[in-house]
Amino acid sequence: MLRGLPLIMTVASLVAASSGCAARQDVTLAPASSTAAAVGPSQADQRSSPAVCTQATAISTWSLERRAAQLVVVPAEEDAVLATAPLAAEGAGGIILFGSQALSDLPANLAALQRATAGGPPLLVMTDEEGGEVQRMANLVGNLPWPRTMAATMTPAQTRALAEQVGRRMRAVGVTMDLAPVLDLSDSSGPDAVHPDGPRSFSIDASVATAYGLAFAQGLQEGGVIPVVKHFPGLGQASYNSDDGPAYVPPLSVLKAGSLRPFEAAIRGGVPAVMVGNVVIPGLTGTLPASLSAPAITGLLRHELGFGGLVLTDTLSAAAVQDAGYSVPQAAARAVEAGADMVLFTSPDPEVTANDVIATIVSAAASGQLPAARLDDAVNHVLRIKNVSLCH
Repeated sequence: MLRGLPLIMTVASLVAASSGCAARQDVTLAPASSTAAAVGPSQADQRSSPAVCTQATAISTWSLERRAAQLVVVPAEEDAVLATAPLAAEGAGGIILFGSQALSDLPANLAALQRATAGGPPLLVMTDEEGGEVQRMANLVGNLPWPRTMAATMTPAQTRALAEQVGRRMRAVGVTMDLAPVLDLSDSSGPDAVHPDGPRSFSIDASVATAYGLAFAQGLQEGGVIPVVKHFPGLGQASYNSDDGPAYVPPLSVLKAGSLRPFEAAIRGGVPAVMVGNVVIPGLTGTLPASLSAPAITGLLRHELGFGGLVLTDTLSAAAVQDAGYSVPQAAARAVEAGADMVLFTSPDPEVTANDVIATIVSAAASGQLPAARLDDAVNHVLRIKNVSLCH
């Protein structure tokens, strides 16, 4: 079902529609003579041949600050998005909208914010439009039922059509990424401090959650919005809500029999982005949340499951992250080192926190704690989902 998710590149190209990136230096080579082919070009010819631009070489010319900024997602209130304009000008990778009643001037403000990027890569504009009580702009884009209600009262095709309709309206507002669908397996109450999902989950049955979750993701893509499946490796059986304290999921062998199955199907289907949760996986992540764990992100998600798209963290302001001994900036650097591409957080002073995050990632890269190849790989993933090429 929904194999291939063929609209991924189409959606990404919409994000970059107004991007003005560094132009490639075109190279035209004259046909070689038979003599030149035999003995090779002269030293003069070698000196005059310009280097061919690649995404990797172009990224390597950026300052560490500029690279680090692309990995940061800045929280923004829907009624004050222009407060993030200085960070957009500095090259922040995206913003995430918070609120529950978006104002009618949000589209104009988001357009102005994109212009603040000053010709650099566009911002990813994110929101949590899951359904039920987890909606930011239902008054502008239309209401979505709880995912559990969708699975109980609608077909996958109807869910896909509804997600497409809402996605088109989100895109018209200026939102380019939805941090949804939730692929966790749960039939519990909530969401609350003990149960992170409740009706945010489509079903406790892996096949039902997969069918409806992928239908929702496909609908968003058809509407022009990038879906993000979450919360890898699945929070449905977590011991607690990681926003409120340390949380543990069953060991990997148990996850593979249930919670991981919707994520495996989404990856096979070509989903473009995955959010990693702040839960400990016994026997795999030690005492660290998965969002900070190389065995969870690079080992399990990237290598074992073969995911090649964008990896985002859940909020690094969660109590589970703080309890593990990390401030938001420290957690951000650790998450990128572990394999994450973009970091999310909440803060009473987003500009200060974002700049602290950027500075900490830069310091980790400058010291060698964060390998340059890992930093550049993360930037490449961000630019790729925006469909930004630095070479033309």
